[in-house]
Amino acid sequence: MKAFATLLMALAWIAALLFVLAGGMLTFEVTARYLFVAPTIWAAELSQLSLIWGSMIAMPWLLGAGRHIAVDAVTNQLSPGAQRICQGLAMVFVAGFSAIVAWKGAGIFYDSFERGRTTGSMLDLPTWASELAIPVGFGLLFLQAVIELTKAVKGPVSLSGAGH
Repeated sequence: MKAFATLLMALAWIAALLFVLAGGMLTFEVTARYLFVAPTIWAAELSQLSLIWGSMIAMPWLLGAGRHIAVDAVTNQLSPGAQRICQGLAMVFVAGFSAIVAWKGAGIFYDSFERGRTTGSMLDLPTWASELAIPVGFGLLFLQAVIELTKAVKGPVSLSGAGH
């Protein structure tokens, strides 16, 4: 589990870097387009790719760090045992949803990879480059949800770090 947590932390930092790069690319694109009347063929598409991958690889770390959105007006009023049950049920749903999305996303990725689909833009990237982010991100989210479910079953769960 320690190695997985280290992997998720590294992916979270990579995601943060991807978000910064996306911001830089979009700033460059706006500057080039409106100030110099010379739009790029790469900035919008690569920034979109960065945002997709950044979002997908950040999800499992966010779940493990309790930084996901949580509406806890009711659960904070419950006993610690009831909070554990609610957390466990939530993780069952997150794991189930993640497994389905990862499975379906892998099929979409594989189909695009096999057929050689491209974006059809001027940059003409293969579509699988962005589609692969879905099974990777949701597969990792599934694993983290199982870890969180195990924590909920074993002992007290602290929801105090969750976002609101």
